[in-house]
Amino acid sequence: MKDLIWNFFKTAPDAAMISDKDKVKSKFNMLRWRVFVSITIGYAFYYIIRQSYSVIKKPLLGSGVVTPEQVGIIGSIFFVTYGLGKFTNSFLADRVNNKKFFSFGLFISSITMVGMGLVNSFIPFAILWGLNGWFQSYGAGPSIVSLNQWFSNKERGTLYGIWFTSHNLGSSFAYFAIAAVVSAYSWSMGFIAAGIICLVGTIFIYLGMSDRPETQGLPNAAVYYGEKTQAEVDALKKKKLSSMQWDVIKNPAVWILGLASLCCYIARYAIESWGVVYLTSQKGYDMMGAAGVMAYMQVAGIFGALLCGWISDKFFNHKRNAPALIYGILYSAAIGLFLWAPQSFTMDMLCMTFYGFTMGALVCYLGGLMAVDIVPKRVTGAAMGMIGLLSYAGAAIQEFITGKLMIIEVIDGEKIYNFTYAGDFWFGAAVLSTLLTLLVWNAKAKD
Repeated sequence: MKDLIWNFFKTAPDAAMISDKDKVKSKFNMLRWRVFVSITIGYAFYYIIRQSYSVIKKPLLGSGVVTPEQVGIIGSIFFVTYGLGKFTNSFLADRVNNKKFFSFGLFISSITMVGMGLVNSFIPFAILWGLNGWFQSYGAGPSIVSLNQWFSNKERGTLYGIWFTSHNLGSSFAYFAIAAVVSAYSWSMGFIAAGIICLVGTIFIYLGMSDRPETQGLPNAAVYYGEKTQAEVDALKKKKLSSMQWDVIKNPAVWILGLASLCCYIARYAIESWGVVYLTSQKGYDMMGAAGVMAYMQVAGIFGALLCGWISDKFFNHKRNAPALIYGILYSAAIGLFLWAPQSFTMDMLCMTFYGFTMGALVCYLGGLMAVDIVPKRVTGAAMGMIGLLSYAGAAIQEFITGKLMIIEVIDGEKIYNFTYAGDFWFGAAVLSTLLTLLVWNAKAKD
């Protein structure tokens, strides 16, 4: 069985090289853009599934099928399985046919969503959402490995930023489309609709993606773009992939970037998870007003991710250290002003706009791009796995520590949440993320 599974997913052998240069150029250009569109729209489908649970959470609670505590446990299980899966499956992405791997992950994830629409008790929900977390982790690693297999180093920053907008595109679709389905029908139909939509996405990905260029009779991307000679590529292929991946694990710069991303994710998920509660409890907003302030964050995040790679490629000679420092300072300042500036819709809206813009850029840089820049292309997945594991450890740590630091006060019979100490923790994490990034200022790629 193990051999059968591996034979299905493993990358195909190299095909005979196409000799006609014009045909090589035409085919390479066509396939690389099909791959890029597939991973960008495909990863948006992954996020439709992930964010649908957030949309469905409130009506699910209202139905009485699960308690708030059980909903929290279900969410925690997802973070654990996703973090571990992202580590494991991103390492595998260096070895497999990512056309099959990427589409298979979305296929199983879609099936689990349909299943969640057909059950109505805590344990099946927890099992299915935990499975979903594992197969959701088939998305990011294969996307970036495919990007590196088909594009040059000079294009990577810009294209990585464009790909990263898939997070926001998928989330936005879920907020509108799945919310409409739930409002018109039921929470169970929300799960089923998300699953069916993404099953269609699976077909799109499978038809659009491609295995490595060499399996199509095309040259390795590094050779095609003149970054390496064929002899250098052949020498790298002789190296054991497991040894190269182990070098990534031992690389101090990757660990430092992972810890910087961990701290960045603490602040990110703190704001995204608790922002509405903070605004209603600490600044006197009603629910709709708080949601309006937070809505600017997602829109700004699209522009932040879209522009950050292009900015570093265009103005900083493809280096991320200086723009990461600038974004980190602005990120910390936006969080500090959000927490401590006097209540003002204009100020809070500006803070969330700056926060969303800088968060979109920093998560792009620290959540993968900077690590990918300093490791060989053959082990891009390993770098993504390391960063992903530490990043989502930060997300889990945030939930636990914020809950411990938050003070619940009862004033005039109304329960008020005091975020004084929790806010200090969030801001401190953002600042520490920026400081850690400075430690890898001169880190460079090693083949």
